[in-house]
Amino acid sequence: MTVYAFSSFSFGYLNRARVLAKTLKALHPDWAFWAVIVDTPPEGLDFDPESEGFSGVLTAADLFGGQTDAVLFGHDIVEACTAAKGIAATHLLEKTDCEKLFFFDPDIALFNSMDEVVVLLDRFSIVLTPHQTDPEPRENKQAILDNEIASLSYGVFNLGFVALANDAEGRRFAAWWAERLADWCWDRLDIGIFVDQKWCNLVPCFFDGVKILRDPGYNVASWNLSQRKMHFDAAGQAQINGRPLRFYHFTKLGPLGDQMTQRYAGENIEIFELWRWYREQVAAGTDTAIPKGWWAYGQFDTGQPVPKSVRELYRNRVDLRTAFKSPFATGDGSLLQWLEANTNLLDKEEKRGFLPV
Repeated sequence: MTVYAFSSFSFGYLNRARVLAKTLKALHPDWAFWAVIVDTPPEGLDFDPESEGFSGVLTAADLFGGQTDAVLFGHDIVEACTAAKGIAATHLLEKTDCEKLFFFDPDIALFNSMDEVVVLLDRFSIVLTPHQTDPEPRENKQAILDNEIASLSYGVFNLGFVALANDAEGRRFAAWWAERLADWCWDRLDIGIFVDQKWCNLVPCFFDGVKILRDPGYNVASWNLSQRKMHFDAAGQAQINGRPLRFYHFTKLGPLGDQMTQRYAGENIEIFELWRWYREQVAAGTDTAIPKGWWAYGQFDTGQPVPKSVRELYRNRVDLRTAFKSPFATGDGSLLQWLEANTNLLDKEEKRGFLPV
């Protein structure tokens, strides 16, 4: 029996996924690590999954079949890569040798063995990590706003990581996860949804065998740095609050990530050293054949970007989904032609908040 792991991403995030693959395979060379790629490669990219460290690939077409264009047109890139997670989990749990299944966001890097969680899955069906495991001091209102209130808005658990046993309850969770993400994987805080994370607030209510892993060495990121301090021990191993750093979630690589790290890492210089290492790794894994911000499903076939408001309109209108089953296509009788004639959603300044009818 084998431990499986997977990540879901576009080719624009391949540089990050390469870092994840490298660090995971260094610690767990016997795991089967799958890439779920919600994209098609840009012209000129020579992509060989085996040389990348992937045991296999699931594409959007593998997961959604003939509905691929219609499904992905109704999502932005974050929603789309998230929507693939549940159905991909159900596919991988069907593998006859898959005993346990891990999901990692592509912007994660592993630093110590995950065997502790492998053992936990002998007793539990589902392992989740909360964004925070310690409350903020009452007087630190900014941290309460950034961390605790943000968790109330975006989800208690960070679904950049989840681990499942291939048992009845693990499979039941995966099937439910896939169903909810098929219908409701939206960034819609106004109705209480943020892709898959808000749904998973319900997991301890709906499922048995749930382990909420509160070890500070897991899923370390800007949202919990205020309560977690890093240092290197005598052997050079990264430690968080005296526990091994299992994996760090390098979310929001760029100015926003820098801002939040500076706000909460403070004088913890080791965190900044870790970020410097990660930037170097991502840069080394960046392929010039992939245009910056590439996502094949980000534009009509003419190259014109698809605004988020258009995606929301399409997914909320049964008549449009029925009439335009190839929504990325252009020309006579296309969705693009209909949009130009009947809406102002293609204007330079997007009109948000279009209500479904």
